[in-house]
Amino acid sequence: MKVQISNGIFMALIINMVYAKAIGLTQGSIAREVGGDMWISTLFSTIQGCLMMLLTVYLIRKTPSLNIIEQSEVLLGKWFGKIISLLLFFFFVGAAGAVFTTFVYHLKDYFLPEAPTFLFILAGMVIAVFALYHGIEVIGRMALIGVFSILMLNILIIIGSMSDFDIKELLPIFDAGLVPDVWASRHNNTDWAMATLMAAMILPKVKENKTWSKSGAYGILLGGAFVVLWPILESGVLSAEVAGQYIISCMQMARSAEIGLFIHRYEMIMIAFFALSSITQIIMTFYCATISVQRIFGIKKFNRTIIPVSFVLSAFGYWVVLDHHRAISYIESYWVLLAMSISVGVPIILLLLGLLFKKKLKNANAENLGT
Repeated sequence: MKVQISNGIFMALIINMVYAKAIGLTQGSIAREVGGDMWISTLFSTIQGCLMMLLTVYLIRKTPSLNIIEQSEVLLGKWFGKIISLLLFFFFVGAAGAVFTTFVYHLKDYFLPEAPTFLFILAGMVIAVFALYHGIEVIGRMALIGVFSILMLNILIIIGSMSDFDIKELLPIFDAGLVPDVWASRHNNTDWAMATLMAAMILPKVKENKTWSKSGAYGILLGGAFVVLWPILESGVLSAEVAGQYIISCMQMARSAEIGLFIHRYEMIMIAFFALSSITQIIMTFYCATISVQRIFGIKKFNRTIIPVSFVLSAFGYWVVLDHHRAISYIESYWVLLAMSISVGVPIILLLLGLLFKKKLKNANAENLGT
């Protein structure tokens, strides 16, 4: 029986897929470029992410029972499908470097600096492999709890930081200029790229394809609202200059939060609520990379591919996080280039091919309906 997930779970996966890295690493990168306009760049990125999600839904809805790889096979044959699978595999290997950096630096730099890095990578890999063997439904239910954790984290950070918030720190707006603000949004766009390409892989598993657009757009807008709160608070409490000095600026923000007389140094609470989103990012990166490899080599059973793919992604993640300078250089330059070229290029190529070969898509739909 074909596994199906609800539209609510689909939205939860989108929100979790973007949240952890967007508040953890991305805001520091944006702050170093445009200072106090970091929240404006994040807003621009949310709008761009929403447009990319709508494009992805439009693309997949042409053949609702086929994911982006299967649709490419229909358009130009199996070898073209293997090329698209390979590109998506490279994308998710690159994404593993970014999400492992988020996961490891939050835990190692702030709580366990003496622990060997490979322990964190191993922990992330074991959890991801365990989740993948249990399937997308279990991962989706975990993502729903992750959304609740994100909501609680945001409420607590608001309560804990409002006393130090100074709205004057957000002024003047567009201080860096409109064009630099839009350009800086590319860092957050890489986070949305993970969400949109994940959607391109899992949308055929989502029920009620007539509401895919609404679910995708709501997922992006809710995720964007959860994320944009952080640059606003970081600007108003820490100041953009201070936020830009840290790799993990959100942890510095959490350290400054204070709830009542007894809860100081808020970072332990933050990690408790933050962890599910970070782990969901790792799991879904592994999941999509595994599907890509399955299509490249024509392997019928998904489970046979999980372990080898997990080792490749974990090895790359380990290499990236082993050196802080390499990790930041990778995330702010090479990853942006890789993520944006594949996440924008592949859907646009398939869109153009879909316009040229409409009949093939119609025939594929008819065959799937017939079966």
